Amino acid sequence: MQDRRKPELAAPAGDWSMLNAVIKNGANAIYFGIEDLNMRVMAENFTEQDLPKITEICREHGVETHLVVNTILYDGELKRAESIIKLASECGINLIVCWDLAAIQLCKKYSMPFCISTQASVSNSLSAEIYKDMGARRIVLARECSLEQIKEIKEHVQIEIEAFIHGAMCIAVSGRCFMSHEVFGRSANRGDCLQSCRREYEIYDVRKDASLLIGKDYVMSSKDLNTILFLDTLIESGIDAFKIEGRKRSPEYAAKVTSVYRRAIDAYFAGALDENAKIAFNTELSEVYNRGFTSGFYMEQPGAEGFAEHEGNASVIKKELLGKVVNYYPQKQICHLQIQTNHLDAGDRLLIIGSTSGVIELEINEMRVNDAPGDTAKKGDFVTFTCQEKVRPGDKAYRLIHKPEIQSYAPLPK
Repeated sequence: MQDRRKPELAAPAGDWSMLNAVIKNGANAIYFGIEDLNMRVMAENFTEQDLPKITEICREHGVETHLVVNTILYDGELKRAESIIKLASECGINLIVCWDLAAIQLCKKYSMPFCISTQASVSNSLSAEIYKDMGARRIVLARECSLEQIKEIKEHVQIEIEAFIHGAMCIAVSGRCFMSHEVFGRSANRGDCLQSCRREYEIYDVRKDASLLIGKDYVMSSKDLNTILFLDTLIESGIDAFKIEGRKRSPEYAAKVTSVYRRAIDAYFAGALDENAKIAFNTELSEVYNRGFTSGFYMEQPGAEGFAEHEGNASVIKKELLGKVVNYYPQKQICHLQIQTNHLDAGDRLLIIGSTSGVIELEINEMRVNDAPGDTAKKGDFVTFTCQEKVRPGDKAYRLIHKPEIQSYAPLPK
């Protein structure tokens, strides 16, 4: 284990809060988009003017920057794509994630290192060799590759391999879906998917003029990928980079998932990633947004068990808006919070989220309510409590509520 190279951990950054959160929680690289021409155009994303600040922050923390320009490109967008890639080169972005041949050519024009997106559905060593010959530094393989297929590609082609380890899966190969376009005129291949597959559907019998709901399962909505229970096997396969999906999800999702996989990878290299540690990490992952968990295609072709059993969030924790930070006193590490809705009790868990602060999770053991010791604070009250990490006025605070009736654990691989 000591001689094996640690895989890079690449985390999503959909906005400033998420960017700062994943950096603080141990990401080696962030991947993000700017406005358009990326596969998550409905995420908040960043602007071209943000690039210098993003690269400055990431350099300060030793984190690589991967800019995604991974949609299909049309002639009318080539100037825009060139402008983005040229600026990325000038700002010192480490890697462009793309797959359209025009984007590849523009990367080469501006000597911009590039990575082949999973949208290219690379599933064999010959395809990988072709992209390597084009100048690609790295390939994000199709999510449908098994672990054995990944090992075979690694054996035959000397190129960095990146693979997804956590997050949303899609019924279409590598997410190249046409359903949203057909139903709503919003193309998934342009980053504009409305996730038609996640909805409840019914079968209509024309002859009998009758319809039936398709059981309890959402037969086109896959559960989320979760590899924590066999992460050691993935590390030992030699995959160069592990990628977390989730630019459209919440900052606390990105923070928690990044933190869990960071600690799990480090535990493996310290010889401490045993079964008890995996189970504990898996429990943490169940606390943030998920559709139930699957091991994906790594160990076997997923069957019916890989589809979601209900619509929406299956996490065991939900958050309730509580209020906002009024002030922070760094010398005493005291947070001053105004309760704007709901209530706060001693012993509650809080999330504080801000564009610069990122995501801070803490438990309130002691607090002062309206400048007097107290155990409960209600709407309109001002509370102070110890917070070791710096927060900022205007940051939002949320109370975390447990939902014990829901279970959402990753299956053990066969």
